[in-house]
Amino acid sequence: MNILIALLVFGIIVLIHEFGHYIVAKKSGIKVEEFAIGMGPKLISKQYGETLYSIRIFPIGGFCKMLGEDEGVQDERAFSNKSVLTRIAVIAAGPIMNLLLAFIIILFFVISGGFLTTVVNQVAPNTPAEQADIRIGDKIVAIDGKKINIKEEISYILEKTKDQSIEVTILRDGNKIKKEIKPMLDEETGRWMLGIGFEFKEGKENILESIAQSFWNVIFLVKLVIVGFFQIITGQVGADKIAGPVGVIEMIGESYEIGLKTSIIMAIQNVMYLAALISANLGVINLLPIPALDGGRLLFLIIEGLRGKPISVEKEGLIHFIGFVLLMVFMVFILYNDLSKLVA
Repeated sequence: MNILIALLVFGIIVLIHEFGHYIVAKKSGIKVEEFAIGMGPKLISKQYGETLYSIRIFPIGGFCKMLGEDEGVQDERAFSNKSVLTRIAVIAAGPIMNLLLAFIIILFFVISGGFLTTVVNQVAPNTPAEQADIRIGDKIVAIDGKKINIKEEISYILEKTKDQSIEVTILRDGNKIKKEIKPMLDEETGRWMLGIGFEFKEGKENILESIAQSFWNVIFLVKLVIVGFFQIITGQVGADKIAGPVGVIEMIGESYEIGLKTSIIMAIQNVMYLAALISANLGVINLLPIPALDGGRLLFLIIEGLRGKPISVEKEGLIHFIGFVLLMVFMVFILYNDLSKLVA
């Protein structure tokens, strides 16, 4: 059951991504030769009009194969013969759809469950917040000069800074006031805290604020993915902290089982939230300027736009092929890493 649920989640996320490429390509008059979910040999396929729709045997990834995507073709409907802006729109549509999916899922949770603002509604006695004269009604707008939009950003910064003093900017009676505060460790939870509680709002009663909260939550996830990626490539994160498809399947299964202890509704909510995280991850990673990924293709298109003339389609295709091979090698490493952790 866990594997089936995980595959369903993967399938939907990949479907949304590839549909973004597909629909913009179709609307732009580009011939789509194949729309596939999964990789490897075909499991099921059906030809509808000019496009072959297929499900492939390995439920990892997918693709939208367009005419003239990696080779020069003398056809007005070829991808390579469309304008730079059109091609940018087609390539960017996939990651954007993933980020949109993450936004919709988070918006659902915010509207149905409400959200915490950055307005203080409680100050615990004998805490750094009380000592710094933080008052009920104060709104935290920045920490160390960085703008704060959602409560989650505050928690993230506190876990990063630990016991180091931070400069907290609050809004009180229309005036900005800066406070120097040194967080303290909560022995019960093991988390760093200031000693404050935040105002709660019902999502259904504050639709516009719910939309804003969801937007900033997605932006926050994007930042976390980018930071995490650079931590991986710089060796700040060990292999034991990296999860590939098998590891993600295990996480989805665990989140489902934990939720199931409460109710089937909670299990579904856990899986949905994890789906939002995975979708945001896929959207951001695909936008990174790496050959074979959407970001790599976008980089070539931006260079073409700046140069005023196209780069050889064959040369670009070769670079993307090399990038794809390297990605496959990396995927084998990730798969081995996942399996090693399961065996251990």
